This record gives sequence, structure tokens and C-alpha cells, in this order.
Amino acid sequence: MASIPTPPAEPQDSPDGYVGLAADPAERLARERGWSTVRSLPPGAIITMEYRAGRLNFEVAEGRVIRAWKG
Repeated sequence: MASIPTPPAEPQDSPDGYVGLAADPAERLARERGWSTVRSLPPGAIITMEYRAGRLNFEVAEGRVIRAWKG
């Protein structure tokens, strides 16, 4: 039987630290800290609940991150 692949390690970074930052600088900072994917979403966006290792999600309103979470 084939082994289950090990997902890539996520950066040791707290999503809470991005809340309140302007969206563009927050995205650049997240990429510098090792996030492979950074997704900006408007408030109330309908998204899938699939978890992607290495992805950081931002909810952005009026150009600022109002919520951030992994996956």
C-alpha cells in the first residue's frame, strides 16, 4: 500500500498578526514569511471549506484585513 504523503510544513506565523494591516502589504509580508498561497476575499464571500496547507486567507474590507485564517 502506498504511504500517505506528508503535507508541507506551514510557516510558524499567527494569522491574527495580519488583522488591521493594509491588504497589499499584508500579502507581501505573508509571502515573505513563507505562505505559498495568500487569498484575499471580500466580507461574506462564499468559499469551499477545503483545507490547503500553506494557504493564508484574508477577509478584506475597505483595503484592510479584518480577519485572517489558515487553510
